Amino acid sequence: MPVRQSVPVLHACSLLIDLRIPASRSLKAKRTVVKHLVEASRSRFGVAAAEVGHQDQWQRAELGFAAVSGAPGQVTGVLDAVERFVWSDPEVEIVSTERIWLETGG
Repeated sequence: MPVRQSVPVLHACSLLIDLRIPASRSLKAKRTVVKHLVEASRSRFGVAAAEVGHQDQWQRAELGFAAVSGAPGQVTGVLDAVERFVWSDPEVEIVSTERIWLETGG
């Protein structure tokens, strides 16, 4: 009887957050807010993070975050924490959020 090997499962999810920065009066002011959110999310939560949309608009930004784990609950927990962190910033208003899942293996 052959030995059955388990195939590792990868769970990855991207989180897109579309936001407004109402007090921003320039791209420089916007970059200050965006840089804080992106860098703090990377260091606090260990996610990949970047500004992915609205780069030329000074009161709008779209941020992308990604997390990967062998357990979907871990990915969900990390991205929930990132989303709460962004929501808690008094300088931004959330327009929308979206999550896209990728699962491989199994």
